[in-house]
This record gives sequence, C-alpha cells and structure tokens, in this order.
Amino acid sequence: MNGDDPRMRRVPPHSGGPGRAGARRPPPPQGGRPPAEPPQVMRRNPGPGQPGRPTERYEPPLAWSQTPQGRNAPPARPPAPGRGGKPHPPTHAPTQRPVPYREGDHAPTQRPAPYRDGRRRPPPTGNPPGRRPAAPPPRRPRRKRHIGRWFLAILLALLALLVYAVVKLDGSLTRIDALTDYEDRVGNTAGTNWLLVGSDSRAGLSEEQTSGLATGGEVGDPRTDTIILVHIPPSGRTTLVSLPRDSYVDIPGYGQDKLNASFAFGGAPLLTETVEIATGLHIDHYAEIGFAGFAGVVDALGGIDICVPQAINDPLAGIDLPAGCQELNGPQALGFVRSRATALADIDRMNNQRLFLSALLEKATSTATLANPFALWPMLGNATGSLTVDKGDHIWDLARLAWALRGDTLATTVPVGGFTDTDSGNVLLWADPDASRFFEALADGDPIPADLAGGE
Repeated sequence: MNGDDPRMRRVPPHSGGPGRAGARRPPPPQGGRPPAEPPQVMRRNPGPGQPGRPTERYEPPLAWSQTPQGRNAPPARPPAPGRGGKPHPPTHAPTQRPVPYREGDHAPTQRPAPYRDGRRRPPPTGNPPGRRPAAPPPRRPRRKRHIGRWFLAILLALLALLVYAVVKLDGSLTRIDALTDYEDRVGNTAGTNWLLVGSDSRAGLSEEQTSGLATGGEVGDPRTDTIILVHIPPSGRTTLVSLPRDSYVDIPGYGQDKLNASFAFGGAPLLTETVEIATGLHIDHYAEIGFAGFAGVVDALGGIDICVPQAINDPLAGIDLPAGCQELNGPQALGFVRSRATALADIDRMNNQRLFLSALLEKATSTATLANPFALWPMLGNATGSLTVDKGDHIWDLARLAWALRGDTLATTVPVGGFTDTDSGNVLLWADPDASRFFEALADGDPIPADLAGGE
C-alpha cells in the first residue's frame, strides 16, 4: 500500500538500547562503505513462545479499521483546525467495537395487532402548543337511505294503479241517453237528484241464472221493480224517497198509467221525464241495475246482514226467510227486494228495498271492504259491469253518490193517499196536497216537513 503499516515500522539500526547491549556490529566491507543491514520487523504484539524475541502480553490481531489500545497504541492525532481555529467535524463514522454474541439476545416478542384501514384515521385529540387548531379531515359522505325515493316510487305506483282502475271501471259502464231535453222541462232545482232504477230485465241471464234467481223467465217489455229518488241537498241529510211503481201518474203521450209503465213504453228517457213532471224536481243523474247486478254485488261482498221485519215465504221470488237479523246471499237479497208476499204488498216492498240499500252501502263502504282488494275489486267489477247510466255520468259521480248515502240519511216515501182500481188495474194514489208540499221542500233545498217525513 502507499505507506507503511502503522503496526509495522522499519527501525534503523542503532547501537545500544535495551535488550541489545553487547551486540557487536559487523565490520564494514572493504571499500570504505558499510554494508546495508537487512530490514527488521518489530511486531507490536509478538506471540508467545517465539524464540529470540521479547515476550509481552498477547493481544489478538486487530482489523484495519480498529484503533490499537494499550501502551503500544500510537497517540491520537488531533483534528486539523479549520476556519476560525475550530476543528473540522469528523468525516467518517465513529469507530465501532464488536459486541460479543450472548445467548438469549434476540428481538423482543411481537404481539399481533389488528389490521387498520389507513384511509380512515381518527382526528387528532389535541394540538401542539402554539399551533392553530388543525381543521378536521373531510368526512366521507355516508350513503343516505333513499327512503323518500322508495316512498315516492310506491306512491306513484299506487296512483298509476288507481288511475288504471278508475279508467277501467268507468269504461265498463253502459251508457244511454237517459236524460233528454223536452219542451217545458223542469229547470234546475236545489241540490243534486239521482234516479235509481232496479230493472226486472232478464237480458244477459243464462238459463241457470234465470232458474237460480227465480226471475220467472221472460215477461215481455222490461219494467221496473224499484224506483228511488235520491236527493242530496246543499246542506243537511241526504233523502231517499221511494216512488211506488204502481203510482198513478200522467205519462207524456200515453195518459195516466202506472209509473213503471212509462219505462215499458219509452225506457229510461220517458221514465225520467215522467218523474220530473210528477215531482217537479230536476233529475241530474240516472243509474239502472238489473237482476244479475243485484245478486253479483251481494255475492262479491260475501253477503249482507239484514234485519227482516217479518217472515216472508214467496215461491215466486224464491225465498223463505224467517223474521229477524240474518245474512242474505245474492239470490236471497234479490228475492227480498222483489217480493210482495206481505200484508202491505208494495208498501212493504219499498221499505224492504230501503233496508237492502242501507245494508248494501254499509257493507260496501266499510273499512274491511275498502282495505281488502280481493273483496273491493270484484264488488266494483260486478256493480259497474251491470250498471247503466246516462251518457254524462262517470264512475266518480257514482263514488260521490255512495259517499252521500254512507252518512246519516233520511229514508221515506211519497205521501200515499190510498188505492183504487182503474183500467190499468189496482193503482196507488199520491196524497194531495201533501205530496206537493213534500216535493216543493226538496226543490227549495229545505228539510221535509216533520208531518210528512214518515217511514223514517
């Protein structure tokens, strides 16, 4: 290497010295120049037992990067001064001393730590002194539960279903031109007036239905078994007025005859004209239902509860009912509203019809029916499928009628003056002037006089 090993140095020959006393120098060679003495190497730590050399404390050999220790170590060289007389900083790593291996020296036992997502770190609990509070890290927006969207979707679906049902039911109605204009027609009167007609038409009935409903087969021109005038006043109770089918009235173009004969002569238009002339009330809506409609609506509701005032045994109507409250199915309810096998005949039948209508509306508008689509839809389907209305009437008009009849109503009949025999048979006469006062009160939107509001 470019220098002497600090541990091995050449020592020039000299005379005297410790350990070399009495040594004789060889004579110089001839020629006047002494011969060169061979180089000698002095070991810092000679090994023990080496002959001819002094024995010292044995030290193991050192690495090149180690500094010798002890008496033979060369003196430490002070660092060269730099600028300003200050020593230069060390330019190399400090000397490292080997550490002997010890049994049992090992890394400390490590305990497993749970995995933590480095993306979510809790905010610092404090701030170093003198430093402004750090802004909290932005929070990841949580996914909101879109309850509002689900509710809106369900609401829209229900509305679409309701619109579909209304359109379908309205389209299933049979419409006719029942309310026609004629000369000197009665003008508008207070409130809203409906003419409800129960027809005895057998049209559309199969032989099995004709036998099961005890309709007696085809009897010629259709007539009306039920005629009810529903008056909805501007305020107050809705009034149901039964108009006996045998009422003796003037029929335009046919003279005096039974009221239901007008239906046989000219259908719904002539019937409404006859009622308007006889009562002085303007008819706003018309609805007609046949035999099949009566039975179908009742069966769709699972029967109706009616308190039969007196026992009725009528083979022509196909019923044998004991007195008292009971549940009637479709054919039984139809026979109940048609039968005249009682002491007062038509008078009892009108009362039975009002009982039936009240029980039917109570069952049809009950919470159990409205909340049960399996009962509501068949009932509405049977009702609208067998209803005939005026061309200007719709399903929402029928809904308003049903709502008006659901509340507190007054069920009565036109004041009766007695019976008489005519060319048309035994007919019923309206009381005069009581009948006139009765219908005048309805036309003016006033309550019916107490002495005329019989049959409640």
